[in-house]
Amino acid sequence: MKAKSCWLVAESRQPKMNNFLSKYYWNSRYEAKETGWDLKTISPPLKAYIDQLTNKNISVLIPGCGSGYEAEYLLKQGFEQITVIDFAPLVVQKMQKYMFNYQNIKIICADFFTHTGRYDLILEQTFFCALDPSLRTNYVQKMSKLLKENGKLVGLLFGVQFPNNPPFGGSREEYLDLFSDKFKINLLEPCYNSVKPRQGNELFLNFSKNGK
Repeated sequence: MKAKSCWLVAESRQPKMNNFLSKYYWNSRYEAKETGWDLKTISPPLKAYIDQLTNKNISVLIPGCGSGYEAEYLLKQGFEQITVIDFAPLVVQKMQKYMFNYQNIKIICADFFTHTGRYDLILEQTFFCALDPSLRTNYVQKMSKLLKENGKLVGLLFGVQFPNNPPFGGSREEYLDLFSDKFKINLLEPCYNSVKPRQGNELFLNFSKNGK
């Protein structure tokens, strides 16, 4: 059995930020159980996507993994190389406890923007919408660096704006403009199988790293 550990990134390596949207903010949300984004299960659109994958040996990253439902589903389906990262210590510690017996997962407690690695697939689930919009260009660049050639970024983005942030939304046109330089847009369309509270609000994305 492989040992699990919380890899804390040194403060000196982390970008300076205000407490709003920092690891302290998100940790306090988990402590107060103010987690309205938590579906208590894997997101149906991501489940449907994972179910059609046949290569169980691909390397998968889930940033801002939260409670890790997508990771747990991947493990149960036999995927062999899974990495999850979140910078809220409380949620990472909980994940380490209930995933202790799984061998094919690496659980990292750190700032996503300091992470290094190379992946075939990155799954996006309520991470992009939790970031300050000023970090969106950095997000695109980082995703491109973390993906192998022909690697894919797949998941969900909100296709509407919300009056009370986070989550931070946007539009299909904004996202096309944001991602098109670094990614080939295979699909960015309204999601047909969202959970009921999110129906009509989600876009499903399937982007391939641009080899230019």
